[in-house]
Amino acid sequence: MNFIKKVFDNSVDESVHLQFQKFGKGIFKDRALIKAKNSNGKYTINTSAEFANELVRIVAEMLGSEKTKVTGAIVSTSDLTGKIDFYDKKQFQGVKRYMIDSEMSGNEIIEMLDKFPKSFFALSFECKKNNTSLKIKPKAPKSGKPSSKGDDTPKADFCKIVTTDSEIGKSFVFEKQDFKEAEITHTFVIENLIIPEELKNSKDFALIREAAKRKGKVIREAKIDGTPYKQEAEFEA
Repeated sequence: MNFIKKVFDNSVDESVHLQFQKFGKGIFKDRALIKAKNSNGKYTINTSAEFANELVRIVAEMLGSEKTKVTGAIVSTSDLTGKIDFYDKKQFQGVKRYMIDSEMSGNEIIEMLDKFPKSFFALSFECKKNNTSLKIKPKAPKSGKPSSKGDDTPKADFCKIVTTDSEIGKSFVFEKQDFKEAEITHTFVIENLIIPEELKNSKDFALIREAAKRKGKVIREAKIDGTPYKQEAEFEA
């Protein structure tokens, strides 16, 4: 299940906390973008970068012990040398991009996701037995800060999953089960940061930022088969 569905289902967990960890107080528009089509049970879902790790996990869980060719990049500020198998490492301003091209099982991918939850997994691979393919741009996502360029509007074009699994389709477009086309955007409203009691006197601001829970709401606006939808959900994560 993706983090937006978890917020609206009131099923917040650590993966949701990781999604909001980088935000301070404020209003953040055009987040978690989704553009989806359903053609006779074949779902094509394009998203912005926020969903990358969750999509990788979804397809890896389908694979299980089965192996497939995995390409792309794992992006991290940490040194993963000797911890993952990569053929090249690119670095820019402290952000490392480990290039991947190898045969891996779904279980091996999940192990990496669990071991390095703060890394960004821009991986592309498929699970043929489930008629599912995933493509993610092999680069670091943009910071999400407002651009000075007027035409640089965020797009749902970083990740693409094609699948016949209706549960995946329904988890991204949950307003209407039998939709044909949908475009969805979210606004994150962070109203407060809740600092753990034991850190209130700490001077370790990086640790405080990491541990603090964000309290606020997600505003979801969608256009599904020509009909507009709008709803919001409060969260603490």
